[in-house]
Amino acid sequence: MAKVIADISMSLDGFVTGPAPGPDNGLGDGGEGLHTWAFSADPVDRAVLASTTDATGAVVMGRRLFDIVDGPHGWNDEVGYGAGLAAAPPVLVVTRQAPGSVRLADRFTFVVDGVRSAIDKARALAEDRHVVVMGGAEVIRGALRAGQVDELRLHLAPVLLGGGTALFAGGVSPRALRQVHVQVSAHATHLTYRVD
Repeated sequence: MAKVIADISMSLDGFVTGPAPGPDNGLGDGGEGLHTWAFSADPVDRAVLASTTDATGAVVMGRRLFDIVDGPHGWNDEVGYGAGLAAAPPVLVVTRQAPGSVRLADRFTFVVDGVRSAIDKARALAEDRHVVVMGGAEVIRGALRAGQVDELRLHLAPVLLGGGTALFAGGVSPRALRQVHVQVSAHATHLTYRVD
């Protein structure tokens, strides 16, 4: 069965976007520093990005993130899943209602019956590769609450945003995680935790 990995960049003060995120301001005010590592030439960052992208069989994301990546400033042939690697695994979007029009229609499937269902569908598509829950924060929290996450990977960026979308606001059940891997570059500390 495919391993389910929640994977997201986060500021030192716990935010995955800066204030005022939206389709024209995807990472919010000041949030660009969260993804500096994904576009850097640092060999540690390149290896982390390439290994995750290569191992991904399917992706799960939430509707707010979809609206950004499908928007006019979102993914394209040069930048997509895996940043500049622009990989194109199947993406399942957790939403209450599918949008009326989609710019990148061939890449996305809309799942209206919750995160657990989206992860189950992603597992079937991923075969023996990983399912990556890439965000946003609400979808990752939902996957953790549902007991669907095997690993949590945080890319801790050396920025303080002072506000925005907090990864763990809204609650998750208290639990101990087991740290299994740490890699450090000039742009991020890449942390991997086993979720037991």
